[in-house]
Amino acid sequence: MNRVHQAILRVGFYALTVAPVLPAHADPLPTGFVRLADIDPSIRQDIRYAGPDDFLHRKVNGYDAPICILTRQAAQALAGVQQAIAAKGLTLVVFDCYRPARAVADMGEWTRAGGPPDPQWYPRVRRGDLIAKGYVGELSTHSRGSTVDVAIARVDGPSVSKPACGAIDADTLDFGTGFDCFDPMSETAHRPLGSQVTANRKRLVEAMLAGGFKNYAREWWHFTLGHEPFPKQRFDFPVSAE
Repeated sequence: MNRVHQAILRVGFYALTVAPVLPAHADPLPTGFVRLADIDPSIRQDIRYAGPDDFLHRKVNGYDAPICILTRQAAQALAGVQQAIAAKGLTLVVFDCYRPARAVADMGEWTRAGGPPDPQWYPRVRRGDLIAKGYVGELSTHSRGSTVDVAIARVDGPSVSKPACGAIDADTLDFGTGFDCFDPMSETAHRPLGSQVTANRKRLVEAMLAGGFKNYAREWWHFTLGHEPFPKQRFDFPVSAE
């Protein structure tokens, strides 16, 4: 038997008798990023862009799993907010966290394709005007990994009401609109609002502010960590499960 045949037999035997060693994570995250569930599994996740229940009515490019990924600093700060409100029988609900740059581009291309208003998501503006009106961005702070779209819900019991605009099936307190309602009503300080809606928005902003996050005034649900670790860098790795 020549050396070549001996080598083939050895390789074949090894392949049959030795199991492959798989990595701990099928898709490791870049240094500095974590999956929120690994930091605080009690925070509810309702990641809209991984499925059809969003303003595109389809999965967004780059969302391979309905998972919240954040920088470690943002995840830990959010866990602190969760701990503070948990004593009141409340919980955070996150709708979007880190957003790949490819997802931002996908949203932009979809928007520029144009179309009429959507009664649920953008009832008073045409699809092609969402960028000009500031509802869809050419760039997004979400791609830096320390921005989160979030609301508050009761730990036990349903939400008070179902809004007419945005994520109408989200089980949260009454914030006047749902997540991703592209309308002036979504501005954090919009008036007039009902007293309970005003109180709920104030509670969310104050809780997040205490945790080190600042609100984007045009969206009551949008918050960015004040001292984010990647303030000038945008990422494009996919949102994936372990």
